[in-house]
Amino acid sequence: MNLIKLIEEAAQKYADRLVLVSDDRRINYRELNNNANALAHLLKTLGLNKGDKAVIMLPNIPEFVYAYFAAIKLGAVAVPVNSASTASELAYLLENSDAKVLIGMESSRKRFEEIKGSLSLCRNLITVDFPDESSPFRKALAQGPFTNPAVTVSPEDPAVIIYTAGLTGRPLGAVLTHGNLTSQSFLLRDILHRDENDKGLGLIPLFHAFGASVNMLSVIRVGASIVMIDRFTMDTIFSAIAREKITFIAAVPRLYLGMMFHADAAKYDISSLSLCVTGGAPMPADFVPAFEKQFGVKILEGYGLTEASPVCSFNRQEMKHKPGSIGMALPDVQIKIIDDEGNELPRGEVGELIVSGKNVMQGYYKDDAATASVIKNGWLYTGDLGRMDEDGDIFLTGRKKRMIITSGFNVYPREVENVLNLHPAVKFSRVSAKEDLMRGEIVRAEIVRKAGAEADDKEILKHCRIYLSPYKVPREIEFVEKIED
Repeated sequence: MNLIKLIEEAAQKYADRLVLVSDDRRINYRELNNNANALAHLLKTLGLNKGDKAVIMLPNIPEFVYAYFAAIKLGAVAVPVNSASTASELAYLLENSDAKVLIGMESSRKRFEEIKGSLSLCRNLITVDFPDESSPFRKALAQGPFTNPAVTVSPEDPAVIIYTAGLTGRPLGAVLTHGNLTSQSFLLRDILHRDENDKGLGLIPLFHAFGASVNMLSVIRVGASIVMIDRFTMDTIFSAIAREKITFIAAVPRLYLGMMFHADAAKYDISSLSLCVTGGAPMPADFVPAFEKQFGVKILEGYGLTEASPVCSFNRQEMKHKPGSIGMALPDVQIKIIDDEGNELPRGEVGELIVSGKNVMQGYYKDDAATASVIKNGWLYTGDLGRMDEDGDIFLTGRKKRMIITSGFNVYPREVENVLNLHPAVKFSRVSAKEDLMRGEIVRAEIVRKAGAEADDKEILKHCRIYLSPYKVPREIEFVEKIED
């Protein structure tokens, strides 16, 4: 199985069934496949061929799905990135990935033009929302051709590169193959028992590994549909559930906590909702039974990381839920708990989680040293600490590596410190995690000013926003006299 076959088979089997809902647009499987084919042919005219890279910088809209599969149908590699990436971040991502084309919104044009001259390969920007009907994107979707480019790919061929936070302060591109990603496409069917009659609510960004796996690839595999939402309030979420008769949600804990605390929750009819899935960050254990009691909906927690495509373990509906557990390993995934010498620990003892299976990435793009540091003898060393009980259920206890997880996004302190230290008033900085009920953790910075400098937190934050996506920007800043090692 590969991702080309996945979408072609779905388009044939579920041709007239609804797959994507976005505002007032309702797209069926045939239309999705035709649009992906049409865009693939346009990309080919721009020189995109098998093995080439296409960066996709789009929010949760149908055009993201068209672009993702268009690249894949050419045997090229889709590189989804945060739609809020700054010009500085985008320059690095385009250059490091060796991208030939950027697919984005008109709002990204200024960022692209600002950095275009510094790029080695990327000279083409395709915008999906240019209003003129003669724009290349609109013309392609209107005129085709709508045939599958018919490129041959194997399960070992790269399909996607997803950039994740790196210890050195620069993001690393996790190379995920067709085999990696198709191994995860059974999640909705086999683990969550969903089928073509289900309709999900797509809130997690599709550039995120969790969002792409659960809310796109798994949905297409079973012939279900997804309601795509990019910007939202709690009222728009509840309204969407009631209006569209949503049956499942996959989201980060912050969403479910927000639902619980929403003052007007009771006025909406969400009786169609039968399952909630949480991941990306730990769900406060005490809130799971409270959520289930308030809404009458079961909530299941899983665990994963980008390098594992991303899901490694999951709780099961048919099994008793253990508070704080991230479930047990998926089929065809092996998880061990090891000590610092690499020895497997007895059940109940705390050590590092390591993972092996069809879901483990090929490696980090153009970084053999970073790859070798996390993949050893076929095992992915996650850097997360935990224990496994006698039943095989896993409980996370902490992290071995210095990392912050905020609303499901990974932030390595070094990257934020590097940006802070660029400011002329900053002598030294230290970034750490602070616990937060809604986001799991937030980014907190301690800063030592240079002698005579008077920069305040507003100036520092303004500086950070030039270089960092919003989720990486510190939410708390404290100026201190010194920072202890």
